[in-house]
Amino acid sequence: MKLEAVDYTSATAQEDFVKSLHDTGFGVLKNHPIQKSLVSAIYQEWQGFFDSEEKYDYRYNKGTQDGYFPPDVSETAKGHTKKDIKEYFHYYPWGQCPEDKKALLAQYYSEANSLAAELLAWVEKHTPADIAQHYSQSLSSMVDHSDQTLLRVLHYPPLKGDEELGAIRAGAHEDINLLTVLPSANEPGLQVKAKDGSWMDVPCDFGTLVVNIGDMLQEASGGYFPSTSHRVINPEGADKTKSRISLPLFLHPKPEVVLSERHTAKTYLHERLVELGVI
Repeated sequence: MKLEAVDYTSATAQEDFVKSLHDTGFGVLKNHPIQKSLVSAIYQEWQGFFDSEEKYDYRYNKGTQDGYFPPDVSETAKGHTKKDIKEYFHYYPWGQCPEDKKALLAQYYSEANSLAAELLAWVEKHTPADIAQHYSQSLSSMVDHSDQTLLRVLHYPPLKGDEELGAIRAGAHEDINLLTVLPSANEPGLQVKAKDGSWMDVPCDFGTLVVNIGDMLQEASGGYFPSTSHRVINPEGADKTKSRISLPLFLHPKPEVVLSERHTAKTYLHERLVELGVI
């Protein structure tokens, strides 16, 4: 089974995309509005940031979770014991950010948020009525004016060969939020778990956009939209010498949004951050 890219401009884009999300938890878009040149420029700027000592001036705030997370506090995926081999920066418009890198990141945050909100509206429109009746409010209104949506600039450093045995760049995990929007990274490695337990490579053609369901949408839809396990594997051969940068946008509802009888967005996020060991 292979994930096929959906053409954002096609007449059946909405139905095809939402069907893919329902079937696999993932959708891949091509011919979407986010410019490759913007993504490339951010990759280049932030490679310089991760290569510099400047990053330590922006160490993350524990309460607000904005700023730089070094490898020693990198997440341990739920159910795993080894930390992922990565470092990352959490950008919120209200949070800390190097001044010389803010313009491009703010532009991307705005454009990716607009697209993510549009895709969420597609999901809402094509949710079967018997599922949609469980939403406490429209999906679009869950994210309207939310300041919780997170842009993560993620850096997987080149592998040196002395990594802890069993550690990989990102252990199999599910995302916490409603939708995650990710421009294809500059190196392959992302895989998604199929229903039969096998791992599928996610297309990494530069210019495509990968979108996946998070736990909060799975919770709100009573499991109709599955939050699927995915991982980033260590590349073989020469690719080990390359960095990998990616730019996932995690679309988050406002904290007070009721996801289900069990959870609000706030209680759900807190529970998961504790599990990840970052708070």
